[in-house]
Amino acid sequence: MNSRNRVGTSRGELTVQEAEETAKSKRLPVIGRIGLNNPTGNGADLLMVFYGKEGRQPMNVQHSTTSHDEKRTDKDLATQWNSIHWKDVKDHVNRMQTRIAKAVVERKWHLVKRLQYLLTHSYHAKQLAVRVVTQKRGKRTPGIDGELWATASDKMRAVSRLTDKQYSAHPLKRIFIPKPGTDTKRPLSIPTMIDRAMQALYALALQPVAETLADKRSFGFRLFRSAQDASVYAFTCLAQKNSAEWVLEGDIRGCFDTISHEWLKNNVLIDRTILTQFLKSGFIYDQKLYPTDWGTPQGGVISPLLANLTLDGIESVLAQRYPKKKVYFIRYADDFLATAPTKEMAEEIREVIREFLSVRGLELSEKKTVITHIADGFDFLGWNFRKYQGTLLIKPSRKSIGRIIERIRDILHKAAAWTQDELIAALNTVVVGWANYHRHIVAADTFQKLDNIMWNMLWKWAKRRHPEKGHQWIAKRYWHTGGNRNWVFKTGTNRLIKFSDTKIRRHSQVRLDANPFLDRDYFLGRMNASRVLTPESQTKLSFLSYCRPITGL
Repeated sequence: MNSRNRVGTSRGELTVQEAEETAKSKRLPVIGRIGLNNPTGNGADLLMVFYGKEGRQPMNVQHSTTSHDEKRTDKDLATQWNSIHWKDVKDHVNRMQTRIAKAVVERKWHLVKRLQYLLTHSYHAKQLAVRVVTQKRGKRTPGIDGELWATASDKMRAVSRLTDKQYSAHPLKRIFIPKPGTDTKRPLSIPTMIDRAMQALYALALQPVAETLADKRSFGFRLFRSAQDASVYAFTCLAQKNSAEWVLEGDIRGCFDTISHEWLKNNVLIDRTILTQFLKSGFIYDQKLYPTDWGTPQGGVISPLLANLTLDGIESVLAQRYPKKKVYFIRYADDFLATAPTKEMAEEIREVIREFLSVRGLELSEKKTVITHIADGFDFLGWNFRKYQGTLLIKPSRKSIGRIIERIRDILHKAAAWTQDELIAALNTVVVGWANYHRHIVAADTFQKLDNIMWNMLWKWAKRRHPEKGHQWIAKRYWHTGGNRNWVFKTGTNRLIKFSDTKIRRHSQVRLDANPFLDRDYFLGRMNASRVLTPESQTKLSFLSYCRPITGL
């Protein structure tokens, strides 16, 4: 045997393997890595261990540098991930989030920080953070490192990597995507999977704070709040005969891109070192690294929370300055409305909001911030609000109608070689989504008009596919009788859903002071009372039924 593979001891020479086994059997303590490398051997680091007690000399043995996770096989890791009891995980996280929310209500800020620390270092929270980012739509879009967590073993291995020790965020991958309804593009910054999971982890701790401190009339990026809630509240503020008649409709220019980092670090209750890593990671575009000196990246998991926390407070400023003046502030993300009894007061409100935003590094979009009389109408969140002879009606806006027609046209253009079943599946997703969004307003006539437009577009699509066939052949090929209706675009297994199949149903507005972390029973009852549940609300309802309270993400 080669002498280089033998170790000298007071009892003679042992092989490295024998020495390791002896050390393990005696449970000998490790006293430190000495960094010696065998220049002619396998290059493994050596550890010095005590061989025995009195009079015995230390000896050098080989020691594996492989981490515990690396030693575990993919099969072991996958088994561990698949055996996680998610109800217990969510229940643990929910209890911690509830405690954070209660501490915020009681203004016990030191306790808030302590509880946030416990949550972000909780193994359950780390598991949930990994699950959150691997269930999002962007789970198949990698960051600059090209890494994806596609398998159960990848996810389990990722859990152990979520630590704040020497954490350094990777630069973001910058891409540009089309902005809906325009010819322009907006930047989207894509973090790596590990950075997304870290953001999700800290978002779990930040969301109870954000929900508890939020403006009551803020509806965007909020749990169990929606654009429909915003529209119903706007209707309440504007529908009466003596309601305010002037509306300031506003938009914040590049909200996500220009938020002051200093303001965030000084005002957001989150670990400042970690927040700095999220904000200052930089981005890579066209193989060049650019710094991020302001703003929070669109595409970051935690960015919507940071944006909401930045904008919260406008409502209270206006309430203090204009008490009982018919001034109401309604915000959905970076779009907002402010009502006023006169045009002059609406102009004053605009300047108050401008001053509030400037402290945070933000400014109003001059092009999109306008003052309008309610009789002339205005657009907000895809709806048109206008009073007709004293009656306020909310209808789908022209822009929204134009976008859905263009969306259908794009699908039909791509569907030149699709089967009828594939086309029906694609159209149903778009039709149902758009109709459900508008079902609570005056939309019945619009639904009928869109049905007619879509029918004509489908007929042209069928004619292009079969230019040599007659009208009767095409009609028999694609349209059939369904129930008591003729001309149903269908196959043997699927049928096209029409816009008018969605019945108008008024929306019940959420209670403005309800906190999802403290008012679980209210939200459970609210969802139980809903007659028609979307797949999303069904998921939330089943989650509410066994979790106390609800999970933040």
